[in-house]
Amino acid sequence: MLRSPSRLVRSWITAAAVGSLLVACGASSEPAADGRSSGPQTDVTVRPIKATRDLTDANGVRISLSEPPERIVCLFALCDDILTELGIVPTATNSALLAHEDFLGERRAKEVDVIPGGFIAPEVEAVLAHKPDLVIGLEDTHGKLAPALKGATTFWPMQPETWQDSVAYLRDTAALTGRTAEGERAERTFRTGLAAAERARSGKKALVIYGSDENFGVATPETDVTASLFPRLADYPWKSRGVQGSYSLEEILAEDVDVLFVETMSFGGADGKLSEKLAENPLWGKIPAVRNGDVHEVDPEVWAKGRGTRSLGIVLDEATAALR
Repeated sequence: MLRSPSRLVRSWITAAAVGSLLVACGASSEPAADGRSSGPQTDVTVRPIKATRDLTDANGVRISLSEPPERIVCLFALCDDILTELGIVPTATNSALLAHEDFLGERRAKEVDVIPGGFIAPEVEAVLAHKPDLVIGLEDTHGKLAPALKGATTFWPMQPETWQDSVAYLRDTAALTGRTAEGERAERTFRTGLAAAERARSGKKALVIYGSDENFGVATPETDVTASLFPRLADYPWKSRGVQGSYSLEEILAEDVDVLFVETMSFGGADGKLSEKLAENPLWGKIPAVRNGDVHEVDPEVWAKGRGTRSLGIVLDEATAALR
């Protein structure tokens, strides 16, 4: 089976692990839910955030600023998510996340300039034209821009993989911008929501799939921020294969999945929902989730790309409602 464009893009979205991020950034040290325990596993206690102009994140990246950044350019959606949580509007972005009704909404999002070149190749000249104090990008995708930005602005490469990573980046950004109270409030809201979802953990089997055609992918807890929540919410049957591989409807059918969440990725002239395209295969109708009408098309801007506490809060709400 050939790798589709959706798998290639999702491989950028779910990039290589950052093993030390949880410890160095001081995220919660509670054990991960193993699918067998009951009751909340997430510590809802939020440590105070101290404002700083100089920090080293858990990925070993040092960020040093003379003043709190006011003009921030976002090259991927986690940045937009974090800034929204802190009450900051980015100077420019190349994400569509801000148009979501739980962020800025379509009208206000149109007031934020869009960096040309798209997610994969944002134009450096356009970035610098905004005279940013700080540029935030995805390390494995935008790290190559660092030499061109050096000397003109500060570039912060992030590499989130789990929800704990996203919380750590929220805390660091709150410290750098001086929005410490906002950062603590956003973290507390998310942790409280996750603990509540864990208390209501479903006995159903769930799976998140993504793509634009029959060559779909499966989001796994080890390599995807959204999927990292799911073992806490339900029985999640899939683990990472170590590489982005091909998946088949036969494999999903064998797992007797009760609830399917579908992220349709659009590329070029591609249109239509992934679930509708998969329905052309007779095996699709045999999956328990399909037979029972428990297939949920979700917003990929939030579920696949957002990855911050606000996006994950939306995921929690939508997932727990579907898993009841």
